[in-house]
Order: sequence, then structure tokens, then C-alpha cells
Amino acid sequence: MNQAVHSSPADKGLLELMFTEPTSNIFQRWVGVINLAILISCLSLAGETVEPYATEHANLFKLIEYFAVFFFTIDYLGNLYFAKDRVKYFFSFWGLVDLISILPTYLMIMNLTALQGSKVLRVLRVVRVLRVLKMARIALQRISESLETSNPILTNLKIYFIALFSVVMISSTLMYYVEGNLYSAEALATGQAALDAQIAANPLPADAPPEASKFMPLDPISGNPIPEDKRFYTSIPAAMWWCIVTLTTTGYGDMFPLTFGGRVIAGVTMLLGLVLFGILLNIVGKTIMVLLFGEQMTDEDQPSATRETILKLMVARHWISAKRADELVLLSEEDIKSRTHTL
Repeated sequence: MNQAVHSSPADKGLLELMFTEPTSNIFQRWVGVINLAILISCLSLAGETVEPYATEHANLFKLIEYFAVFFFTIDYLGNLYFAKDRVKYFFSFWGLVDLISILPTYLMIMNLTALQGSKVLRVLRVVRVLRVLKMARIALQRISESLETSNPILTNLKIYFIALFSVVMISSTLMYYVEGNLYSAEALATGQAALDAQIAANPLPADAPPEASKFMPLDPISGNPIPEDKRFYTSIPAAMWWCIVTLTTTGYGDMFPLTFGGRVIAGVTMLLGLVLFGILLNIVGKTIMVLLFGEQMTDEDQPSATRETILKLMVARHWISAKRADELVLLSEEDIKSRTHTL
């Protein structure tokens, strides 16, 4: 059975309200818990790449991940169970985002033989950053279904900062795993061991330079070497500095990628920086017009006043009950006019 049975808000249980009724207090509190879990898990993901903290506090980072995934799992199962069409939600974009936010951790916990390769584990780790899109989904859902749109400037600012955090987190993580992993401590040790074994089997000529016996990481696509003084992306926080500079100046600044994959990520990040800059200019322009010149948003800037929008507004202000709103939705326009004529 693909469709879950939905009752009116007044008849819904506490658990159903938590996942289906944006105007309820328990829904708002659960959203706050999920957003906090997303923020902490993203910061923990970044901290896992910083030595010596990653080694010294490995158990703490693991514990944070498990707690975050616990809340994400409840949220995913709740959204799936109470979805109007469960199959449609499961294969929808946001449903897949919710699934991706928990699946990599469970796969790593299962420790399957097929996942023992370091490359597979790195992919699973980097995929976890996509859970930041879950925060964007929640923000868009609250903006569209709740009544926070009464302040357009505040709404635009929320959208901007959530988009900014998402871009910084995703771009920085991708840059670290695409380019920074080529000269991570593990990669350098593995490459040096392979080079030492090769030199032992085939000794270098007597006139070979000292650099010949030192491992040099290469771009797997172009084959270009990455010299030691150009290895910038040693952690996600370090890549975050690059990302912020790139977004604000549409340039490389003091850090720049050398690999083909890194330059692709940098190019996309620059384009996203232009988009974010355009959004910010729009917000600043409207704020100046409202605060300094006293102008108000025109009717064209406001969403159309549909019956559903008006009823949601009345429920939020406690003018009518949610059950009464459900009854008014079913009435014809003539019935509403006749009932309000006596008011």
C-alpha cells in the first residue's frame, strides 16, 4: 500500500504531528533538533580531517556521528511512514538525500568485505557531507508551509546563509577529498613505501638527484606533479578558507588547486559565488529600500492569497481551529459567502 492514511490535524497523534504538521510545536522542536544534529555532524566531519585531533579524539568523532545518524534515521523513517505516497517519497530527490545522510554510516558500521578498500571508504565519508542539503530541505519546507514569509527580508537572509553554509561545506569537502587526499599522510606513506620497494628492485643511477628517491604525488588525470609547497588542502577547515576567498573574490587567492578535478570544483564554486553574490545584493537592496526610504514590498512580491494560505494564516493566529479550517476547505465559494454575510 503506497499511501499513508492522513487524518485532520486535530485527530493526529503526537508522532504524526511531529512529521506532518509544520504549525505544531512538536514539529518545530523536532526540526530544531535535526538542524542542530546536521550542524554538529558537519563540523565533526571537518574536524575528522585535522591532525592530531582526528587521532586523539577519534572515539569522540565516532560517537558524534552515531548520535547524529540516530536522529537522522528517526527522521527518515518518520517522513517515509507518514508520506502521502511512500514510494514516491523514497525515490524523490529529497527522499534520496535523507537516505544518503544515513546510509554511508551504516555501511561503514557493517564493515562489509567489499567496503574494505580505502577508496570506497573515502567515497562513503565524503557522501556524508550531502546531509547539509537536508538542512536546506527543512528550511525550504518551513518557508513554504509555515508563516515565516510574513517578513520577506528575514526569509531571504535565512535562505542566503543556509545556501552559503551548504556551498562552503560541500565545496570544501570535495576539494579536500579530490585533491587533498593525494598528499594526505596516508597517501604519502603508501606512495613512499611503493617507491622504496621499486628502488630496492631497480636501484637509481649514482648521479640521480636526491629528489628521485622521494615520492611525488601526481594528478591521476593530467599526470602533473604536486610539489610540496603547493599542497594546500591538508584538511577540510583549510579548504574552507580557500572556499570563502573563492566565493567572495571569484579568484583563487593564496590557495589554488593544481589537479584537474580540483579546478573543476573551483570553477563550479566560482559560479556559485556569483549566484550567492546576486542573492545578497537583492537582499541588501530591498533592506535599504525598506529601512531608509520606507518603501514596502509590492503586491507583486507577495504570494497569491489562496484559500489554503488564508486558512493557514487564520489557524496560526488561533482565529479558528485546524479542524474548522479543514471543514472550510471543503465548502464552496457560495457557502462561504453566505456564512460570512451575517458576521
